[in-house]
Amino acid sequence: MELLYLAIVAFLAGFTQGLSGFGSVLVSLPLVVLFWDITTAVPLVSLLALCITTTLTVQLRQHVRWERILPLLIAAVPGMAVGTLLLKRVRAAYLELLIGLLLTSFSVYLFSSKPRQRELAAGWKWVAGFASGILGGSIGANGPPVIIYTSMQPWDKNPVKSTLVGYFLVAGVGISSIHASFGLITLEVLDLFTVGFLRVMAGVITG
Repeated sequence: MELLYLAIVAFLAGFTQGLSGFGSVLVSLPLVVLFWDITTAVPLVSLLALCITTTLTVQLRQHVRWERILPLLIAAVPGMAVGTLLLKRVRAAYLELLIGLLLTSFSVYLFSSKPRQRELAAGWKWVAGFASGILGGSIGANGPPVIIYTSMQPWDKNPVKSTLVGYFLVAGVGISSIHASFGLITLEVLDLFTVGFLRVMAGVITG
């Protein structure tokens, strides 16, 4: 029953990000932690998200501009280490509370935000990258800071989507690598990943 539940969640996560370019972790993580411990759920959804972003980056490769993505990635690296340390040492209840607060506040932002006509000051990309790294390492949801940053730029759909998937691809490799180095990618995580992989890819294609 739990594996069927995971398969459905993985499909929904893939469908969401295939359609919008982001959101797989925001959909899957709150649902996965209902059945699995957060130290299992975070590495699992991070691996599934990495599969999604790899596929989408290939599809959008002609729109990717690495000069937009590189500063976000550089700033994210120290944030990932800080976040993974939090995942190992902070009580699960506090991290679950952080997930709830993040989802609530991010939903409010999406419904209330308005497009900007001018680009943000250069310093904000470093802030967004570092904050994204912390969230990615600790709860697997590295999207909101970077999504907010790109959504506040006067860019068209393809530059926004390609910047997001390009960033999520490289950041996802970094997050999963750090999770592995901290011993968080266990045999259980890998077993669950094999259950979700084909379902999440089916969701991407459908989306």
